[in-house]
Amino acid sequence: MTAQLYRQSNTLGIVLAGTSFAFFALADAIAKLMADTYHPVQVAGLRQLGLLAGVLLWIAIKGTKDLRTQQPKLQIFRGLCASLSAVLFVFALRYVPLADATTIAFVAPFFVTILGSLFLKEPIGPRRWFAVGAGFTGTLIVMRPGFEGFHPAYLLVLVAALLFATRQLISRNLSTTESTVSTVAFTAGVSAVVLGIGQIFVWKPIASEHILLFVIYGILAAVGELLVIKALEIALAVAVAPMQYTMIIWTSILGYLIFGQTPDTLTLIGTTIIIVSGLFTIWREYQLGRQRSE
Repeated sequence: MTAQLYRQSNTLGIVLAGTSFAFFALADAIAKLMADTYHPVQVAGLRQLGLLAGVLLWIAIKGTKDLRTQQPKLQIFRGLCASLSAVLFVFALRYVPLADATTIAFVAPFFVTILGSLFLKEPIGPRRWFAVGAGFTGTLIVMRPGFEGFHPAYLLVLVAALLFATRQLISRNLSTTESTVSTVAFTAGVSAVVLGIGQIFVWKPIASEHILLFVIYGILAAVGELLVIKALEIALAVAVAPMQYTMIIWTSILGYLIFGQTPDTLTLIGTTIIIVSGLFTIWREYQLGRQRSE
């Protein structure tokens, strides 16, 4: 592939990823709206159902050739992590501002670094440890534990981020034998089954005025996931990854327009620290990956 085609693919991948994260932000805003009326298990289950619908659409277009797995137990465990992570995040949205929850969730890459060091024995240099420390400092600034603005639900976001990081660590292992589509399909299937069982205990009939919102919610989740898959197929991960931080911008805007929530100074300072630390971590991973391949 020529350099020009690489640039074109990266540009298209960035556009697709940016669009997907805007969709995810809209989905989270709807989840926050619905979480006051419906149980978080019901809300998260409907989102995962939308993800499953997106996967089924992908299969209808592309076929089943990429769905084989050599590590079914890991695939199932990843799906369980995804299910619990989604429920905890929606539960937290009942109590904390949308932008705050999204910002704190971006501590996940730092958890990935720590877990990779502990369980995969990946070497972590002083600069990356500094980035991890800075990221957690930014998170504490946003959460401000011990201060008036602190709510215990912030801790749920942290646990959700830890589960998300565990998913990412499992994905590293799966990437040696599984396709991205296969991993997403198994995660969607397992989540749909687990949260589907949960519906038996928490289901509440959906009011007619909320049906369209839930349909849009599922579509946003499904299309967003498909766009991310496509972006990662055609573009370098290092080009696509920074786009995830645009979610903070979108959720800040949506939080203001829908819920009247405006990030205060401490939130903005903590968010900036997290973004800078996260971008440094992404860049450092890319540099180390290039060194290993040379």
